[in-house]
Amino acid sequence: MAKPIDIPVRPAPTEEDLATSACSSGEPYALMVLGDSMAPEFMEGEIIVIEPEGLAKDGSYVIAWANEEYIFRQLVQHAEGWMLKPLNPIYPNIPVEDIKETVKGVVILKKQPGRRKEQKSYV
Repeated sequence: MAKPIDIPVRPAPTEEDLATSACSSGEPYALMVLGDSMAPEFMEGEIIVIEPEGLAKDGSYVIAWANEEYIFRQLVQHAEGWMLKPLNPIYPNIPVEDIKETVKGVVILKKQPGRRKEQKSYV
């Protein structure tokens, strides 16, 4: 059994932090999946790579700003407009009014930590 990895949890960066950061806001970054809202496709502990300037379309997995927090959901178009949909049905769908303001990046890859060859692309 693999030894657990301690990963520090930090608050999301503020607009001021982003403005003074040495990293470009357009560079891909990685996040660890927490919770079960996107199971069974994305399990807790998996690593996802986000393309901040990626093209979000119907069915894309995205990082979004909703309800005053960043969340990981699937972007889905329906008759009334767009919504952020969890894959786990115990969580609610979230309606989206403005995709450009809500979606902050598109998932392009997932990977299990410590397993080099096991990865899945979403582009």
